[in-house]
Amino acid sequence: MTVDAVDEPFRTQLTVRLRDGRSLLGVDLPAPCTFTSGDGVDVLWMGPDEYLVLAGPGRQAELEAVLRDEGAAAVTDVSAQRNVVRLTGAHAAEVLAHGCSIDLEMSPPGTCVQTLLARTGIVLMVREDGFTILVRQSFSDYFHAWLADASGEYVS
Repeated sequence: MTVDAVDEPFRTQLTVRLRDGRSLLGVDLPAPCTFTSGDGVDVLWMGPDEYLVLAGPGRQAELEAVLRDEGAAAVTDVSAQRNVVRLTGAHAAEVLAHGCSIDLEMSPPGTCVQTLLARTGIVLMVREDGFTILVRQSFSDYFHAWLADASGEYVS
């Protein structure tokens, strides 16, 4: 199989607004259109003062408390808003190219963008070993059907 799509378990997802700061949860803040990782969390740049923190399931309360202690201006639990899909394999980028205008050949690992994939708003994270895609839950069934169709030619 040259393309593999795996739904990740219910992930902790927290939107964080900052007035100032250099790190969240011990992880350096990412530059625009990137993400940083460490200590079991990913911190995604979503806008000039907005970040999305991704972590393992069930860590909402723990991380919210730490973020508030660190001085976050606002912390909102958005864990139920998006589903998380990992796309890996030799042809993962080609599958995404069927419906995404981002030039993935020019997007190094650590890139994080909000874009459209098959007319569906997503957050796309480029990793060393593939991609992490965050898709709104209400579009999840459509996204999975599109993904199955787009990857059909690459699955043996």
